[in-house]
Amino acid sequence: MNEIIRKIEEEQCKTDITKFRVGDTVRIHAKIKEGVRERTQIFEGIVLKRQGGGNRETFTVRKKSNGVGVEKTWPLHSPIVEKIEVIRRGKVRRAKLFYLRDRIGKATKVKELVR
Repeated sequence: MNEIIRKIEEEQCKTDITKFRVGDTVRIHAKIKEGVRERTQIFEGIVLKRQGGGNRETFTVRKKSNGVGVEKTWPLHSPIVEKIEVIRRGKVRRAKLFYLRDRIGKATKVKELVR
């Protein structure tokens, strides 16, 4: 039974996913349906966490919109997510960046990883 479920999940996983980590600034292109029309909307922010594995993997992105922090959790292998662009690589030493929620202004910045 377990093997059957794993095979089905592997078929549904995307193969062309950009590699990104916690702390990176990403731009997510998502499909939005408005009535009969479909358009692409961009959501740009810092990756706070990645969790799960396989087909169920999700990641949370935080951005500031009109002075208010907005967090959105995206399923990684969803057909709604068209593509993910990495804008900046962040240098962090934690797996979850929840401490950014309490910070204001320049304190919310993450150092850039130089390679």
